[in-house]
Amino acid sequence: MINAKIPKFKSLVPLKETETNHLLWPPKVSSLPSALQHYINSDTPIHGQKIHSYILKTGYKPNTNICIKLLIVYLKSSCLFYAHQLFDEMRQPTLSAYNYMISGYVKHGFILKSFDMVRKLCLSGETPDGFTLSMILKGSTCSNAESYSLYIGKQVHAQIFKCVVEGDDVLYTALVDSYVKSGRVDYARRVFDLMLERNVVCSTSLITGYMNQGYIEDAKDVFRKTMEKDVVVFNAMIEGYSKQIENAKKAIEVYIDMQRLGFRPNISTFASIIGACSALAAFEIGQQVQGQVMKTELIEHVKIGSALIDMYSKCGLVEEARRIFNHMPEKNVFSWTSMIDGYGKNGYPNEALELFSIMQIDHVIVPNYVTFLSALSACAHSGLVAKGREIFESMERDYYMKPRMEHYACMVDLLGRSGSLNQALEFVINMTERPDSDVWAALLSSSRLHGDVELANLAAHELFKLSSGSRPGAYVALSNALADAGRWDGVSELREIMKIRGISKGTGFSWVGSDGSLKAFFAGQQT
Repeated sequence: MINAKIPKFKSLVPLKETETNHLLWPPKVSSLPSALQHYINSDTPIHGQKIHSYILKTGYKPNTNICIKLLIVYLKSSCLFYAHQLFDEMRQPTLSAYNYMISGYVKHGFILKSFDMVRKLCLSGETPDGFTLSMILKGSTCSNAESYSLYIGKQVHAQIFKCVVEGDDVLYTALVDSYVKSGRVDYARRVFDLMLERNVVCSTSLITGYMNQGYIEDAKDVFRKTMEKDVVVFNAMIEGYSKQIENAKKAIEVYIDMQRLGFRPNISTFASIIGACSALAAFEIGQQVQGQVMKTELIEHVKIGSALIDMYSKCGLVEEARRIFNHMPEKNVFSWTSMIDGYGKNGYPNEALELFSIMQIDHVIVPNYVTFLSALSACAHSGLVAKGREIFESMERDYYMKPRMEHYACMVDLLGRSGSLNQALEFVINMTERPDSDVWAALLSSSRLHGDVELANLAAHELFKLSSGSRPGAYVALSNALADAGRWDGVSELREIMKIRGISKGTGFSWVGSDGSLKAFFAGQQT
């Protein structure tokens, strides 16, 4: 949509007499501003277009105030084509007119159009204000303009630094959010620390940025310094903790704390805390959370149902997951994917593939990339090579979805597990894109499983070329393959290479359930 032509959306059709307030029609020239404002404030601003028709028919030349109100009517009616046309007809557009157009473009996803309007504003001699800059910052963080995010953020920051525009809470918050979404939380923190009054929206954005990059202590620091907390900032902490198994227990602690302080969980809170229970395999706590949700109307929401399916599946309670699935009043592709994945990972490949088929044939739901990955994984665990190949080929054939590297890696794993190592190698060689480390790792694992040392050696060396120091498991797999074949000279040589490159195998540990959560126990650890 970023480069799309602006559609007309709605046409200037004559409105029925009942669609306009008889007290406002026909309008007097002196009452035009108030009549337009009435429609701007109403739920049906499109009806205000009749006033523009009236103005055009009478030949009246509207002043700037009326033009801006007409502009707002069109923008609120999603009629960007006519808004743009009206703007071009203005003799000398004001800063407000520019700002309304920029805001309208951003709201409807025409990001490059909004940037063009900013350039036009600057060339006209007008100076952008804080609202202008906050709008282009908002535009730069949209998913279809991510490449502009850091550049735009720096440009706006420079304008504030040069005192061209006076910064306020709205602008600073937009700047922090822009830096966070471009991955520069260090820049975001500098802006945050310079703010005299740090609002909760800004704190939430920064916490999310820190959590996404694994800076847990920094996120905790911002959370502590946020004086006026709300449920959203608590959600940011809970969601951040729930993404990492070693911190998932802290998510439960924050969840309990927020309720003690009188904050009521919302749908995002419940989804995140259920996710934490999934990571910890703590189904007892998950059941308590489910009990809480059942007391609200949120229990019927598809997001909650999908989260519960995922939790029970990861806890090994597939029957309970299916019970939740069957009772969901509404299902989407994520619900189906969670259930298919749950079956596959718990050793029920036939049920997974049956559900995958029902989803497409009976319910006409289009699988997404994760759905296909779950179905391919189910085939790999059950040795269904022909079925897996059929599913893989259907991605492009039936849904025009180009397989990603993880799908290629899953196919290599499927072929390799079944013992078809030559087919697996041929599949890798014939890939349209260069295989990544996951693809070679799958081939290495299969080669080691079937004792093909030469192929394992080939896969390992290709893997080392791509990530020589980030995959210690690959060195271990190759070492084990050489050892199984009795090639101890190769094992010794490989261990020397590991020493030279500074690669060491991490200490082995197991996750053990304790007190409703998981704890890591390392090899040789005393209890």
